[in-house]
Amino acid sequence: MSSLPPATRFRPFPLNGLMRGLERLWERGLQPPADLSWERIVTRAMRETGLADLGDTRFLDSQLAVLLPALREEARLNTLGRVIAHGSLLKIVKERLWAEELFRRHPEIDAEEIAPPLVIVGPMRSGTTRLQRLIAADPAFSAFRLYESTCPVPWPNSFTRREDPRISRTRFGLRVITWINPATAEVHPTGPLEVDEELGLLEHSLHGALIEAQRRIPSFARHCETADMAPAYARMKRLMKLRQWFTGDRRPLVLKTPQYMADLDLLLAEFPDARFVFTHRDPVSVVASSASLAWNQMVVQSDEVDPHWVGREWLWKTRHRMDRTAAIRPRIAPDRQIDVGFEEVNAGWPQAVQRIYAHFGLELSPQARAAMRAYVARAAREHPFAHHRYTLEDFGLTRGEVLEVLADHVADSALAEARAA
Repeated sequence: MSSLPPATRFRPFPLNGLMRGLERLWERGLQPPADLSWERIVTRAMRETGLADLGDTRFLDSQLAVLLPALREEARLNTLGRVIAHGSLLKIVKERLWAEELFRRHPEIDAEEIAPPLVIVGPMRSGTTRLQRLIAADPAFSAFRLYESTCPVPWPNSFTRREDPRISRTRFGLRVITWINPATAEVHPTGPLEVDEELGLLEHSLHGALIEAQRRIPSFARHCETADMAPAYARMKRLMKLRQWFTGDRRPLVLKTPQYMADLDLLLAEFPDARFVFTHRDPVSVVASSASLAWNQMVVQSDEVDPHWVGREWLWKTRHRMDRTAAIRPRIAPDRQIDVGFEEVNAGWPQAVQRIYAHFGLELSPQARAAMRAYVARAAREHPFAHHRYTLEDFGLTRGEVLEVLADHVADSALAEARAA
């Protein structure tokens, strides 16, 4: 029996009135409904941008063929969920239109060379965000800020404004989501200028956990686990080139998203010289925390979120990703990969970072150390985790069940922690 309250308990009272008002406007035909008609979304995007070239949409179409039915039939979206899904698809179409126009006008974008990145790879909630932000504080590296991931294509007015308008858009979006469910800020503290994962670049091809973690869409999740997602990674790299061309920042990127665990071979195909930091944490904590993160996102868009289903889904997803990573890691040369434990970083992040740099032959400069210390101090002030509470039992799981399902990987995680110590 879960101790979690119903999904509707998190909704601010004024939001209920706003949702009812939207429904009445839709019913009376006073405002176009936030439907999931791809044809209408594309038509609106082309009208608002004045553009018509979406580029090669074969992969996008194959994703839509699975995603749209899942959103309609499985996700159990509430009014807000329909608005968010509609808005997300509209944004993707408009950004693809802008991107294709930029690629057409500036063929030099595709000539950009991306330096071999440093990639943090590990399960959700295993310290990947902390490690990415620590290393990205080093002036020798670059990384995507949240606004660049959320909106990976510069808007037309991004070229003329002193402050990129994507920043204020991302700031507003965060405020809205935090107002709807303040727990989201506790589960994954961030900000528009904070270093964050590149999931938005994969979302451009309708792939990645950013889509799955917000909604109950198991058929789409299984599709993404079994179909060839290589075009999504080719598109991601092209968007990285676009960012590099737009900003002029050609430093090596620090990348991270747990999605890479499932797609490590595809990432390697695009970045064969990348270096990898594999993070490890007690799998029981990983599953419980992952389920909590997903549940806190899903209750925003649906009134019917079964925490036990969330627990089973994220236990499966954790197993699947660990299996995929274990299968691909032997292809990576030992000098291009290192294991780092969650508790190792807890015990002393300076020593953990020093060990990573030493393994890859990188210089840990005094400026980098100072910047990392400044980040840690700022994070302690701005992003406290003290209120994030979760248990396996909330999601219908037991420690024994998780250990049984992940038995092949529990020993590996323990060994990685021991080696780090």
